[in-house]
Amino acid sequence: MHALRSPRSAPDRASLTEGQDEPPLVVLLHGFGSHERDLPPIAPYVCDLPWISLRAPLELPGAGAAWFPLDLPHEPRRDDIAEATRRLWEALDGEVGPQRTLVPLGFSQGGLMALQLLRTRPERVAATVMLCGFVAEGSEVADARLSEQRPPVFWGRGAADQVIWPAAIARTASLLPQISTLTERAYDRLGHGVDERMLSDARAFLDAALG
Repeated sequence: MHALRSPRSAPDRASLTEGQDEPPLVVLLHGFGSHERDLPPIAPYVCDLPWISLRAPLELPGAGAAWFPLDLPHEPRRDDIAEATRRLWEALDGEVGPQRTLVPLGFSQGGLMALQLLRTRPERVAATVMLCGFVAEGSEVADARLSEQRPPVFWGRGAADQVIWPAAIARTASLLPQISTLTERAYDRLGHGVDERMLSDARAFLDAALG
């Protein structure tokens, strides 16, 4: 997968004091039909952490890329999501190594992928930010562990979103309180997009979650 990095995504280890760990790395995951340059402009509004932005593996002719096929109103296929998750972890392990602590931040389909990272390897994830996203159908390997640990998750969405279908919103609203310490926000007069309110709340969430 093609990746963009912030200047601070790979800090000089010589600049770290003895015993100091690398800061968490924000993983920016774009939506269906977009690309790796979509989310970096919002990163400074959400946090001061280094980031990496990955391009999804499925190229769409003349329309950017996707993490997995999407044929609304049909639900995504679980096999496609599982393969996308495997490829995303493979790319992250290759780009940043298997130990770096991550903060997945995804929009729409990328929001689902952000939650997939949490639901498959929660030990790697410090906090999760999902913007206008949703959860996949069915359970994941780490859901039982997450129900005990309750890691921090932010879910922001537009109250007027006409893209994410009602069943997906209902499923997300049901699952997330069971597997996370959820901060949920729905914004009046906002459709399938982000605005200053959402970004401000996401920043406050990360400031609190990461201390």
